[in-house]
Amino acid sequence: MSERRWAVGELARATGLTVRTLHHYDQIGLVRPSERTHAGHRRYTEADIRRLYRVRALRSIGVGLDAIAETLAQGDRETLQSVLTDQLAHLDAQVRRMSDLRTQVRGLLERMNTDAEPGEVLAILEAMKMIESYYTPDQLDYLAKRREELGEDAIKEVEQEWPRLIAAMSAHHTAGTPVGDPEVQALTERWFGLVEAFTGGDAGVRESMGKLWAEQGDTINQQFDTGITPGLMEYVYRANAVRTQP
Repeated sequence: MSERRWAVGELARATGLTVRTLHHYDQIGLVRPSERTHAGHRRYTEADIRRLYRVRALRSIGVGLDAIAETLAQGDRETLQSVLTDQLAHLDAQVRRMSDLRTQVRGLLERMNTDAEPGEVLAILEAMKMIESYYTPDQLDYLAKRREELGEDAIKEVEQEWPRLIAAMSAHHTAGTPVGDPEVQALTERWFGLVEAFTGGDAGVRESMGKLWAEQGDTINQQFDTGITPGLMEYVYRANAVRTQP
């Protein structure tokens, strides 16, 4: 019995793929029909179908077409392992981003439950997106990973400590306490210790955060009532310059 052949339309109906997708796979060399009729019509063999199902299996877990092509071309264990490892890292990053998004949405709902006006909540959401725009996708992924590493308990402790730290530093700023004062220096050390915990020592993240506060500090303070004014930040930076001088 001769091996069955499939026309492109038949294969599309059997697999649920569109004819356009099959043509695209053909054009890029991912899944090409091994045979054609005298009239030039595509005909797929059983080997072609097996290759197509491998492509679909890898696509189902989010692997890109270029990576799939490399995997099938090499056909070795190491290449497949490398592709799957990269894809796992990508999926882990997506999970972290979705977790952060879930936290943001929960926070917005909590504000709605305290009778916040829709316009206020949307303004906060806009400010949150503005803040994210100062970081690269890799940096956002890194920050999400940092939150995961620190754990929710540690994050809550830091969130509770920041207002006290800001209030104490603001009081010294208002009182005109010299930046070299021992208590101001102790507060400054703790301030930048919390920043270091947030950035994990990543210079790029620290630079992005500094640019964010320099350019949008007023907006952030207005939307989130942080208590961190431009004047206070200037005071903190002067105190840190004293703290870090040789």
